[in-house]
Amino acid sequence: MTAPAATLIDGRAIAEAVAQETAQSVAAHVARADRAPHLTAVLVGDDAASATYVRNKGRACERVGMTHETLALGASTTQAELLEHVGRLNDSPEVSGILVQMPLPPQIDAGAVMSAVDPRKDVDGLHPVNMGLLLAGTPGLVPATPSGIRELLLRSGHDPAGRRVVIVGRSVLVGRPLAALLANKAAGANATVTLAHTGTRDLGTVTREA
Repeated sequence: MTAPAATLIDGRAIAEAVAQETAQSVAAHVARADRAPHLTAVLVGDDAASATYVRNKGRACERVGMTHETLALGASTTQAELLEHVGRLNDSPEVSGILVQMPLPPQIDAGAVMSAVDPRKDVDGLHPVNMGLLLAGTPGLVPATPSGIRELLLRSGHDPAGRRVVIVGRSVLVGRPLAALLANKAAGANATVTLAHTGTRDLGTVTREA
């Protein structure tokens, strides 16, 4: 059987379209609420890649008309101290969304921190409540990368409905939520999904089933 030809997706063009649509949504929100949505990113430690990632998120906020701030904490921050900061952000009416940048220093339990974030402000979609809603087929806040992948597929004319999809990797950030998102019985999903991982035998054969 001849393998189908690969299709190059213009991610930059799609990202530009999404940014313009988001800016319009933000403007409409500002007109209703008289203030822009506000994102607070929490950066613990001095990891250069994490700092760059947070900085880029801030630029993305500015591009669409949102406000943002970065709460930078030292690498020696304790779990109790970080949880105290998260609690304050949860309670602040000025904060619309909270993003705790990963990875965290080894003395901090990342799972405990993510569980402490208010699910309504959990823009990473990693709180157990949001993950549970996704698995139940009624998504709340969905992790950004899986949501972006689905958006790329739909906007490039590759609706996953009725298709076989193979996802390589079962991470909590991408693989698992993407599998749930594409398998849900909903518009732009409803695919037959295989989740391959380090225990998958003959990965090449599995991926060719897609």
